[in-house]
Amino acid sequence: MEHFTGRPHLERWLAYGIMIILVLMPFHAVLTTWLASSVNHFDLLRIWKDLLMVPIGLGALWVVYQNRLFDRFEKLKPLVVLIVIYGLLEIVLGIWAVMSHRVNASAMIYGWINDLQYLAFFIITLLVAAKVPLKKYWPQLLLIPAGLVVIFGLLQHFILPADFLRHFGYGPHSLPLHETVDQKTAYIRLQSTLRGPNPLGAYLILIITALIGAFVKFKKQRQLFTASLLASLVVLFFSYSRSAYIGIILAWCLLVFLSLRGVFAKKIILFGVAGFLIIGTTSIFALRQNDHVQNIFFHTDEHSRSSESSNYVRGKALKSGLKDIWHEPLGQGPGTAGPASARNDHQARIAENYYLQIGQELGIMGLAIFLAINYYIFIYLWQQRKDILSAVLLASFAGISFVNLLSHAWSDDTLSIIWWGLAGIALAPAILNTNKYSRHEKTKKASTT
Repeated sequence: MEHFTGRPHLERWLAYGIMIILVLMPFHAVLTTWLASSVNHFDLLRIWKDLLMVPIGLGALWVVYQNRLFDRFEKLKPLVVLIVIYGLLEIVLGIWAVMSHRVNASAMIYGWINDLQYLAFFIITLLVAAKVPLKKYWPQLLLIPAGLVVIFGLLQHFILPADFLRHFGYGPHSLPLHETVDQKTAYIRLQSTLRGPNPLGAYLILIITALIGAFVKFKKQRQLFTASLLASLVVLFFSYSRSAYIGIILAWCLLVFLSLRGVFAKKIILFGVAGFLIIGTTSIFALRQNDHVQNIFFHTDEHSRSSESSNYVRGKALKSGLKDIWHEPLGQGPGTAGPASARNDHQARIAENYYLQIGQELGIMGLAIFLAINYYIFIYLWQQRKDILSAVLLASFAGISFVNLLSHAWSDDTLSIIWWGLAGIALAPAILNTNKYSRHEKTKKASTT
């Protein structure tokens, strides 16, 4: 933290606030559930990070204004403008949905929080990191908390009883004690400190990708990173999150592709990946009658205990989401789909696809804006892919984007806030390194000549 000393008091506190959020988010679910079991007010406890973002955001705007940095945002202006338009659309459609009785106020507010909090945090970290060198500390901010998550996950699987989380308030009235594959206790899915196995799997896509990047970047600590990587892979496997399995493969492939310089080497990697996919698919098909393979990869077998398989339920939800967008191209408002819709007076609509959720809530226009935001994030990270943090985020973004096709990954506070917060930190140098002078710098230069 030596780079923070000598900086204005406000800048240091804003940086510390961001670091607190990033470090605590992996434990957000378990801590808020634990506290709520003692003091109640679960909803109030859950928005601690949103309440903390308000003064940090206002302070960041003041610092940027004081230092005349707004002109330097020219390079990232399309992305920032799109996020602002997206936020305004959320607000307008939310108010309209409440007034037309499509959603109640509770579900709408929860929908706003789910859809906008991580984009707001992205802007906040972008503003603060434009003045404070937060980028230097990304390995500690990301990997040290992740180490505790992985260790607890290993303890859950190998040592602790399956209902251990009951001591932290987990149960029928909060978060589930655990989830299983096809209701079989032999296949208990790890969730560690996150709110479920699928969120844990999506989170580990970022962590495992970062560990590989750190292994390449920091040569003196390779033994530690190797051990951490192996432990993370074990936890990922026992999450039994199939979308995360595929997501991490996509992230790995892209990270390796980015690290190679020669065209021939990249072609070899592409052929290798294709061969791996063919062999893997063939192996799974050949072993499709094996109970372990069926449960791990298909989440069902001939001894299924579920009335409906998760695959059937997911397919049905995807079709329903597509129909909703077709019949309501303007959307029905925030809180009418996704996890927030469970609070609505109408039946919950879970499309098992984050992009369809946005289409259900904000219509085709809202979905188009959100996809444009994703496009610009990808392009900006691609432009500075030689930077290790940008490469890690770019690769993990590919994997997490796939997960979003089969679940609501960005609706998980932990993953969305951490990933988008780090993205703001990674892209801040694009502001500082712009070739355009701010008005303040132009005036200062003119006065000295």
